[in-house]
Amino acid sequence: MLQLASFTQLLLGQAAPEAPSTTLGHPTSASIGFFFAIVLVTLIITYFAAKKTKTSSEFYAAGRSVSALQNGFALAGDYMSAAVLPRHLRHGGPEGYDGMIYATGWLVGWPALMFLVAEPLRNLGKFTFADVVAFRLRQKPVRIAAAIGGILTVLFYTIAQMVGSGSLIQLMFGLKYEYAEIIVGAVMLAYVLFGGMLATTWVQIIKAGLLLFGVTFLTILVLNRFGFDPTALYAAVVAKHGPTALVPGGIVASPVEAVSSASPSCSASSASRTS
Repeated sequence: MLQLASFTQLLLGQAAPEAPSTTLGHPTSASIGFFFAIVLVTLIITYFAAKKTKTSSEFYAAGRSVSALQNGFALAGDYMSAAVLPRHLRHGGPEGYDGMIYATGWLVGWPALMFLVAEPLRNLGKFTFADVVAFRLRQKPVRIAAAIGGILTVLFYTIAQMVGSGSLIQLMFGLKYEYAEIIVGAVMLAYVLFGGMLATTWVQIIKAGLLLFGVTFLTILVLNRFGFDPTALYAAVVAKHGPTALVPGGIVASPVEAVSSASPSCSASSASRTS
């Protein structure tokens, strides 16, 4: 993490301060207002989505009313979620070239997920992958395997997101960690239980828009420091971290490291939307 911090400071052209000032852990009117504004907007969306959710098809598949463009933005929101984007930023800083590969490489698996999983779900009128497999094979073993897979996804993916979200709320508002987790869990449950897939889709669309705006804005700020010249940026990286920062081999030096780095991405894909 110290390498990542120094890399960020290099990109922004700032010297490392001896005693950085921060408002983390101290509530500010701006952070509180922005947080509640986002929550209010998403809860309003959940309210209107709940009024339209009457059947199981509308709850699990948004009544098949989500357009391709909307689904694409929602999938982008999943891809750039808190469990994925910070991890790739963590790799992209100290690990260099391999970090960029991991940030884009596993995205190649999504078309396979769409064609092999989402299409059969839609054609058969089912809502989950377990429904499709149980329709063709023995139900009991399939349901047991699906339950185990769901528990593993919760343990290695969902809980990690909950911990990250709770820690963020704790830092923003100075709350106790337990209270922050309760707030995050209550809001998440409200989205899913009352609004179903339609509310979840629009929440993901909003998240994708915010993340795209934020990343684009930061990219412009960073490039502005180097006169919008990527070669100058890479030259500064080499001057700070050496030429190894721009060559492969930083992460996948051993098979164990490769499997360890790829496992969270596989969990993220398995937990993604298939509607």
